[in-house]
Amino acid sequence: MEKILEVKNLKKYFPLGKGFMSANKGTVKAVDDVSLDVYQGETIGVVGESGCGKSTFARTVLRLHEATEGEVVFEGKNIFSLKNSEMRKVRQNMQLIFQDPYSSLNPRFTVEQIIKEPLIIHHWGDKQSRKERVIELMDIVGLSKRHLNRYPHEFSGGQRQRIGIARALALNPRLVICDEPVSALDVSIQSQILNLLRSLQQKLDLTYLFIAHDLSVVKHVSDRVAVMYLGKLVELASVDDLYVKPMHPYTQALLSAIPDPNPLKRKNKIILKGDVPSPANPPEGCRFHTRCPFAKDICKQEEPQLQIFDRNHQVACHFANKLEMQP
Repeated sequence: MEKILEVKNLKKYFPLGKGFMSANKGTVKAVDDVSLDVYQGETIGVVGESGCGKSTFARTVLRLHEATEGEVVFEGKNIFSLKNSEMRKVRQNMQLIFQDPYSSLNPRFTVEQIIKEPLIIHHWGDKQSRKERVIELMDIVGLSKRHLNRYPHEFSGGQRQRIGIARALALNPRLVICDEPVSALDVSIQSQILNLLRSLQQKLDLTYLFIAHDLSVVKHVSDRVAVMYLGKLVELASVDDLYVKPMHPYTQALLSAIPDPNPLKRKNKIILKGDVPSPANPPEGCRFHTRCPFAKDICKQEEPQLQIFDRNHQVACHFANKLEMQP
């Protein structure tokens, strides 16, 4: 498969500001040395607890945040080295679907104006062709052209997210980053939006980077899954391998928390002890060792690197191939 995106040793640190006597208070290591390849036509799910750096990772990949270090190579170009005029051309092929369909749409714009805005910014077509494109996009996402002159407050949450999807697809992108696109929606609507995204992927040959914290959702839409913890990538595998045989204790704890629809089926839940450490002061060694039931002395001293196991299953754990992950 064609490699469409390469993320190399990406870091994004946020300064905490200056304190008394202008001393720097430190930095928040939101994304810390993450590398990831994305192939044309696939969906990679990025999961982890709130605050683990998923959304910051996605926005840094899009260069909505300027990276502290590292490279993002999209279609053979390192986008961090591009000028603003060059970056504008690249953005046509990299789009974002936002998490909140309520705040991501301009309340003063009609549906037509919202979807047409990217076409105007990138000087796409003339006035008539833009309107035809808007109508086409509305039909693709399941909205009627009768809604053209309505405003966002006149729609339900699911309909608003369809408008956001139509806007993201306006310029025929190759890569779409979905930043928790269903987490703000009712459960009954989530499946409709997920099925729409899958249908659009097959129809338009899209590549998705799908950010989520709901692992049952990620299982439904992903080909591969990347697990993040405290700014680090700790496991990367195909969806089948990850859900059948998680090799990192953090991944197993996440999977054990997925509710089972069968009330008679008992499930051994792994309860992690303690709180997530601060990204401004992460632990030495393995960042998960303060909550890991298998932690040894080496975990407190040496940071584990991603290693490849069976079928390109990558894990950052000193004991991934030695322990049965059952505490």
